[in-house]
Amino acid sequence: MRYALVVEDHDETREWWEQELPRLFQGIDMDAVATLRDARELLRQRHYWLAIVDINLPDGSGVDLIGEMAERFPDTLCVVCTIFDDDHHIFSALHAGAQGYLVKDQPRRRQLEQLREILHGQPPLSPGVARRILRFLSRSSPPSGGRASHGGPPAGNLTERETEVLRLIAKGYSRPEVASLLNLSLNTVSTYTKSIYQKLDVSRRAEAVVEAVRLGLIRSD
Repeated sequence: MRYALVVEDHDETREWWEQELPRLFQGIDMDAVATLRDARELLRQRHYWLAIVDINLPDGSGVDLIGEMAERFPDTLCVVCTIFDDDHHIFSALHAGAQGYLVKDQPRRRQLEQLREILHGQPPLSPGVARRILRFLSRSSPPSGGRASHGGPPAGNLTERETEVLRLIAKGYSRPEVASLLNLSLNTVSTYTKSIYQKLDVSRRAEAVVEAVRLGLIRSD
């Protein structure tokens, strides 16, 4: 059994998530609360596969809760759903450990479509949020020598194969898809991914994307 947690103080929105998430992800069991205190109480009792967290809550910031979950439960998929779409809130949440960021002013159907992308190993991001992230990354200069070509030499201290794997991961491909594209086993891709994360000193896909852009492996536009 997989469990999902919704932390949302707006009653109608919370009830909507309670109704739609079991339809979107069959076989999950739902908990939904309005405060950080209630969420923390549930986290003492249950390990969640997915958490949808608002930022502006009656008793504090959802970013703090995301940071706590990222530390205690690193395999929980934490996704922000909020009205805030400014750089401060976006990057604070991502830095805390959020693996997705949805903005409430877009149609709910689109929110569900974006959230479904986690099944394919892709972070759910509202388009405006993705643009902000890419604009931020584009301001970072690539290493001397410019961008690496698609078939160019390895980036940094990565091997040529590791560079290929990182490029595909950064483009949003899941590990099984990377394995298929490179004609490798899933275990081999997992080993390469672990090595890549260690060499780049990152722990999440979002951080790997930042490094891939910095190294010139994917375009920032």
